[in-house]
Amino acid sequence: ENGYLTKYLAKAAISLLNYGLNYLLSWTTPIYRQKSMIKAAKYRIGQIVKHRVYPFRGVIFDVDPEFDNSEEWYDSIPADIRPKKDQPFYHLFAQNDETEYVAYVSEQNLLEDASNEPLRHPEIDEVFVKNPDGSYKTKQIYHH
Repeated sequence: ENGYLTKYLAKAAISLLNYGLNYLLSWTTPIYRQKSMIKAAKYRIGQIVKHRVYPFRGVIFDVDPEFDNSEEWYDSIPADIRPKKDQPFYHLFAQNDETEYVAYVSEQNLLEDASNEPLRHPEIDEVFVKNPDGSYKTKQIYHH
């Protein structure tokens, strides 16, 4: 369990550093700005969202500025509904009526979830604390 969480927290930190570097370089180098047109994420870590088509919802725990999964995973999506790769993709602690799991979803397939229904995914409490407004905030991690 902790290995999985550590992997995604490290990946989130690297994504954040890359995003910051891209942002700084986009202001200092006009040529670089033309090459790197990464779309800003619409949703944030800790936000509760639902899938536009399929009946599941969850809380975002990581964001990739663009597709960063395997080609095998991407090719498994039916071509007529396959999302573009050049958009943010979100890692969710997800759930449907039957089970809890981790989902990887394109921004175009997410909607904000305002149902205020509780989430039951067991890993949520390991990563987040619940805010009074129902959203989630990442826990502080202290190291020696």
